[in-house]
Amino acid sequence: MSITSRVSEKYTTPTGEFVFHVEFRSRHLAGERKVLIYLPPGYSAQPLRRFPVLYLHDGQNLFNHPQADGSVERWSCELTIDALLQKGNVEPLIVVGIWNAGHERIEEYAPTRNERLGAGGKLVQHGEMIVRDLKPFVDSHYRTLSNASNTGIGGSSLGALASLYLGISNSATFGKILAISPSIWWDDRMILRDVEALTERPPLRIFLSAGTAEGREVVPNARRLRRALVKKGWRVGSDLEYLEARDGRHHESSWGLAFAPALQFLFPVGQGVDLGGLERL
Repeated sequence: MSITSRVSEKYTTPTGEFVFHVEFRSRHLAGERKVLIYLPPGYSAQPLRRFPVLYLHDGQNLFNHPQADGSVERWSCELTIDALLQKGNVEPLIVVGIWNAGHERIEEYAPTRNERLGAGGKLVQHGEMIVRDLKPFVDSHYRTLSNASNTGIGGSSLGALASLYLGISNSATFGKILAISPSIWWDDRMILRDVEALTERPPLRIFLSAGTAEGREVVPNARRLRRALVKKGWRVGSDLEYLEARDGRHHESSWGLAFAPALQFLFPVGQGVDLGGLERL
């Protein structure tokens, strides 16, 4: 089966351009995907310029766009990017928002099967869809900087856990990971064991954050992951950033606040990161 997609609309705003792809079909996962591509301000006016790319999970919750999920708050990614661009704090980038699979979300985002939940275990196939189908499609249709050092993957909650796994296992494709409130608890903290088992450190730049109001285990688990990464050679402030949001919740409104420092760390211009109220540990 070939990779196909249908564009349903193009939408221009003061903060950038959107192209909404419906019926994106993968060779590695059944069904159709919706994909929303954010193009930075000036993309069309600079036909020779290429841009770094960030792939984000749960794409329906990211932007203030007519096709976004109206039942939840959104990260307002385009507003954050525009504000950072105006300050010169981040380089212009393309963001690829990948809709989740609805009731199959856990099935695709979780690396192993949870028999109690009756879900999980298709993350490898989900990753193949992104690495072998979606990324080549995006690189061939948009002016991207396609090398790993200019390509990131990210998400929140299970989307963050999926991004950690996909980034670490595909470091020739992704050089940056954005992991906000990752579901480290999955499979008895399997991600901690897998990081501890690494025989060498992949060349990855990792942003990790958690909120203090997300429950008893989220911050302690995130700190354990930070320590595990440091033991494997990541350096805080260099290729690893770990922030905590006081009173930050497991919610889109808190994740949107973490997006600004994440972008500044992963796609920096100049020196320093405006933490936006989060604390560096």
